Amino acid sequence: MMEILFELIDPISRFGIPVMIVLLLVALGGLFSERSGVVNIALEGIMVMGAFVAAMVIYFMTVSNDYPLQLAVFFGLLGGALAGSVFAIAHAFASVTMNSNQIISATALNIFAPAVAVFVARTFYVDPDTQRATNEINVTASYRLSVPILEDIPILGDFLFSGAYLSTFIGLGVLIIVSIIFAKTRLGLRMKSCGENPHAAESLGINVYKVRYIGVMVSGLLAGLGGATYMVSFHNGFNGQVHGLGFLALAILISGQWKPTRVFVFAIIFAFFYIIQSQRDSLAIFQNVDLPRQVYQMIPYVMTLVILAMFSKESQAPKALGEPYDAGKR
Repeated sequence: MMEILFELIDPISRFGIPVMIVLLLVALGGLFSERSGVVNIALEGIMVMGAFVAAMVIYFMTVSNDYPLQLAVFFGLLGGALAGSVFAIAHAFASVTMNSNQIISATALNIFAPAVAVFVARTFYVDPDTQRATNEINVTASYRLSVPILEDIPILGDFLFSGAYLSTFIGLGVLIIVSIIFAKTRLGLRMKSCGENPHAAESLGINVYKVRYIGVMVSGLLAGLGGATYMVSFHNGFNGQVHGLGFLALAILISGQWKPTRVFVFAIIFAFFYIIQSQRDSLAIFQNVDLPRQVYQMIPYVMTLVILAMFSKESQAPKALGEPYDAGKR
């Protein structure tokens, strides 16, 4: 058992934890929107925009200018988060102000985001090797750090504090902050009340429109940060895709019953399945399992359906989730 654990330390620290952080950030973003009563299946599109802006920021800071990589990565993550928040305003306007169908609004953003991002990338970015416009923005963005003293802790130090991504500590910090917001703060309680019974919330003096705008914009902020984190952690550039992680984050949110701690647990579970998918060739426990490559690629998505089916009966979505708010109706 210990041999298997030590064998998993490297793939977990190098791949599993970064994937878990990405899924956690995006799912927590969806939590803000849906707790306030607005369905947000545009997480995938918002991630794409976050990854795109982060790649552009890092490219212009490190290639066009000679800024330190650490600084470029920090501003890339910040730019991706802000871009996601701004992009989410379109969903908030359509869903909250115009009372449009929230599913259609979010789907439109999922279609629009990769198209506009790739178009802008081809317009402004030229591959330095071929001198031609390309859909991909190639940058050197991997920056890992080690925490002195803490990295010497047995096992845990190898997992979290040795060669860790900056986003790992950001993600864990966001989890703590979100848990406090929804458990202890007035904003969190107002969001939950707007998602459960917006008319009752309004009778208590709560501005439902304002709260829902905040929920959707914070959702975009965290989803954009998740997209930027994905680009920095794995691709070292933007290629117009986040490979369905936005939809997996939505499944994690539903499986986690819209509760931060449960969302964290399911993010870990889904990240484990991603380790199996991507690292199967380097793990001894799978070397004697003769299965086609496509079977391993299907595992995270098949398990998504299985987990959703298992927990669907326990689903306790906010009662007003997806319902446009009309102050004139009671």
